[in-house]
Amino acid sequence: MCSIMGFKGHSISQEEFKAGFDKTISRGPDMAKVMTFNDATLGFERLAIMGLTEEGMQPFVLNGNAVVCNGEVYGFRPIKEELIKDGYTFRSDSDCEILLPMYEKYGTDMFRMLDAEYACIIYDEKSDSLLAARDPIGIRPLFYGYKDGEIFFASEAKNLVGICDEIKAFPPGHYYKDGEFISYRDMTEVTSVVKDDLDTVCKNIHDKLVTGIEKRLDADAPLGFLLSGGLDSSLVCAVSAKILKKPIRTFAIGMSTDAIDLKYAKEVADYIGSDHKEIIITKEDVIEALPTVISILGTYDITTIRASIGMYLICKAIHETTDVRVLMTGEISDELFGYKYTDFAPSAKAFQDEAAKRIRELYMYDVLRADRCISVNSMEARVPFGDLDFVSYVMSIDPEMKLNKYNKGKYLLRHAFEGDYLPYSILMREKAAFSDAVGHSMVDYLKMHAEETYSDAEYEKAVKKFDFATPFTKESLLYREIFEKYYPGQAKMVADFWMPNKEWEGCNVNDPSARVLANYGASGE
Repeated sequence: MCSIMGFKGHSISQEEFKAGFDKTISRGPDMAKVMTFNDATLGFERLAIMGLTEEGMQPFVLNGNAVVCNGEVYGFRPIKEELIKDGYTFRSDSDCEILLPMYEKYGTDMFRMLDAEYACIIYDEKSDSLLAARDPIGIRPLFYGYKDGEIFFASEAKNLVGICDEIKAFPPGHYYKDGEFISYRDMTEVTSVVKDDLDTVCKNIHDKLVTGIEKRLDADAPLGFLLSGGLDSSLVCAVSAKILKKPIRTFAIGMSTDAIDLKYAKEVADYIGSDHKEIIITKEDVIEALPTVISILGTYDITTIRASIGMYLICKAIHETTDVRVLMTGEISDELFGYKYTDFAPSAKAFQDEAAKRIRELYMYDVLRADRCISVNSMEARVPFGDLDFVSYVMSIDPEMKLNKYNKGKYLLRHAFEGDYLPYSILMREKAAFSDAVGHSMVDYLKMHAEETYSDAEYEKAVKKFDFATPFTKESLLYREIFEKYYPGQAKMVADFWMPNKEWEGCNVNDPSARVLANYGASGE
């Protein structure tokens, strides 16, 4: 990960800019640079992943234009070769150096050409203006706000707290130019429905995911893998081990009292021959980490916070005890292939609409969790299930095929990887939600902590302070009040609480955990 920030004008001093920017220095602890271009200021804090020399430091400058980018551009080498033929001389091995010559050649059309996870800010000398853009899923963070009519961009909301009155998430798949946010790609748009047979569809799922994983193994810094023992992270690990043909480094976490998934993670690790490490956490670790986790997330959403505590603590341990700089994760599978609650989808159209909603909102929930928990510990997240070609293909599969007609959730994905990737029992095991799989006791401890924090009367009085996304349990009130300490008045950065679709029969629940659903069964046992 890296951190970027930029604005054009005079509404704050360079000292104020630096004070806001330094709040995310853990995203880019290797080097930092702030440069001005006329009255535009661009800042970059670097975590060196590709092109580890000083020549890869940003801002990159070309013919008066400048760019800062937090991103990974996959397949950048063929583009680089094209640009060399055009006469451009590269001075680093950084993938992001291609952006300015691409901008000179293609203008804003370049954004839809990028196969990348990125957020960038460009200073255009000719128009003396700032542009900004964000990847179509929102895997890399970007926020904006205004002060005295001047727009500010930054990697995280915390950079802009105290500068801008209202902070907003930059919409994924958009670029900003001349005061407008313009959509360049909608990942939920389906132009042609795939109606191939099951085996053809599953072969394509297999091939496209393998390609997405292979792209993300390209790094000049040490790689690690989060392994929960569930389907998604296990597949990423198994495929990566096959591609790399050497033991990979895997990490798993669990509660000291009921580490449900550690045994499954170890089974996978043993099967693929990884160098495996377990991190055990306690009730005290969970409660102590809670304020820190909310401060780094910039959310009050219940399921995001629950799932982030384990992820933050495992990433903290990895950062403190290893040299790993890049972490591969299994996010964005559920949104595409279904959650436990989408088994209740009343129709194929309802399933597809729900998947589209989840993909559009990912930047507020799961990918936010992965980005913040990993970046605050000075590492970079790689999310293979978020590969643009893979997501586009899965979204285009006839939703009738994606419904759970097989008595097995996410059957298409499981069937696609039948063979010697994983033990069959792991491949077909129904996965408990990550927030629970660390150990059911973790959520119980959090609820207990909230109960001890508020009496019933205190709760009833306190919730009335919030007319947007009003807390509906003591746990949600606790999270909201901690959020307001760090991000006062910024609750609208998050659209709502992540919850199952309450309009569907069987899904009108008051807790986001899969444990409360009737179809949960023994999936976490």
